[in-house]
Amino acid sequence: MDAAAIFDTVVRAHGDAAYELTLDGTKDPFFRVRAASWREVALFLRDDPALDFQFLQNLTAVDWIKQERLEVVYHFWSYRLRHGCVVKIDLPRDKAEVASVATIWKAANWHEREQFDLLGVAFLDHPDLRRILMPDDWPGHPMRKDYVEASAYRGMPTTRANTLELLPIWDKDKKP
Repeated sequence: MDAAAIFDTVVRAHGDAAYELTLDGTKDPFFRVRAASWREVALFLRDDPALDFQFLQNLTAVDWIKQERLEVVYHFWSYRLRHGCVVKIDLPRDKAEVASVATIWKAANWHEREQFDLLGVAFLDHPDLRRILMPDDWPGHPMRKDYVEASAYRGMPTTRANTLELLPIWDKDKKP
């Protein structure tokens, strides 16, 4: 089934919960789903026999700071039917919340934790939503485009000299 047919199947079942199918100008065609309807659409994507998306390949997010939104991107695959689909969900940057799908696809558990940690997306009803890469008390979300890194964390510097800047110093210390 191609992207247009998958989109039509979702729209027939869920109306305007799915919108904006994009086929041209992209390697991976995608459609958008409204955040409020995401859990129901996700269950449909997995359970409908014509779609059968049993595999969540990837879940990531993008910060569109100028548009004041975060975009959560899901890539699905059906091994049985040999087709895939990409779903995007737009969230406001100041209240980036969407339903968790960790109980639908187990792979979503750590993917959602990563996006929570790095971009601040809150996945509602996640079974264990906590930081996965950064320390628990790390301030902010480092993949947001407006993130400003602190110069130190618990007394340790968070930056180091650029190796290219150190080469002249190292060369000067070498004796011919």
